[in-house]
Amino acid sequence: MKIAVVGATGLVGTEMLKVLAERQFPVTELLPVASAKSVGQLVHFQGKDYPVVSMEDAIAARPAIAIFSAGGGVSLEFAPKFAEVGTVVVDNSSAWRMDPSKKLVVPEVNAHELTKDDKIIANPNCSTIQMVVALNDLHKKYKAERIVVSTYQSVTGTGKKAVDQLMEERAGQQASNPAYAHPIDLNVLPHIDVFQPNGYTKEELKMVNETKKIMSDDSIRVTATCVRVPVMGGHSESVNVEFAQDFDLDDVRDVLRQTDGVELVDDVQNNNYPMPKDSHGRDAVLVGRLRRDDTQPNTLNMWIVADNLRKGAATNAVQIAEYLVANGLV
Repeated sequence: MKIAVVGATGLVGTEMLKVLAERQFPVTELLPVASAKSVGQLVHFQGKDYPVVSMEDAIAARPAIAIFSAGGGVSLEFAPKFAEVGTVVVDNSSAWRMDPSKKLVVPEVNAHELTKDDKIIANPNCSTIQMVVALNDLHKKYKAERIVVSTYQSVTGTGKKAVDQLMEERAGQQASNPAYAHPIDLNVLPHIDVFQPNGYTKEELKMVNETKKIMSDDSIRVTATCVRVPVMGGHSESVNVEFAQDFDLDDVRDVLRQTDGVELVDDVQNNNYPMPKDSHGRDAVLVGRLRRDDTQPNTLNMWIVADNLRKGAATNAVQIAEYLVANGLV
């Protein structure tokens, strides 16, 4: 099982290598791929050092699977070239997510849609992934009609540059190479990705459009406000979901306890609820603060937290690769 990891030296790429090792993915040969200036640099994986190779050399090696985390432009240019030689690409960028010819996959929700014809598979936005994992089984039972989500997203979602900015500011220094238009330490920024003509950001629209595609239901109304917070890892979400059918909170808890990928953390009497620090290094989507919205019928408030570099990116991509292998699709 020859595997390429494109963007292997970045924050998400490094996490992908860690997740592949932890989950004992059957890698027989690793092809770490990064920018031209990184070629030859050594990447440590499962007790061995692998030299970073160029994109062209990786394509020529015809890996079974290539997991991409190198940005949309790189994916648009090179994912089809891998696909042409028979490699299945799992892409973590936004490049292919809303392409109607490409599947957008969260394994707990819709991996069953994958076939041998799918050569480029899109990994969804981190914030969307954790929300649909928490909501999908509830949607099946009660039918979600409208979702209002506000996010509290870690700086690791932006990358190393943002982490450096936060740490420099926290040390009382001016950021040497800021990732954001404003300070992030002791601040929150209601601004993730680029503002669009309608006043929403691309990140907010990703949550709207990707949720409908993953859950195969265009009738769900979704509205989002995405906010960057000075947290080092883990995205949090306040979700208000209106269902077509009424629910009992104990039944909701039972559904969530049985939902693949979810861990229920909902004991407010003992101050036990999901927090980003408790999601670090974990693959579970943590769900808590469950309560009825008393202002309108059939509406639930919930709080959802996950490690954005793991379930929000690396783990979801590796789970897709695992599904491909387990079902003979590569």
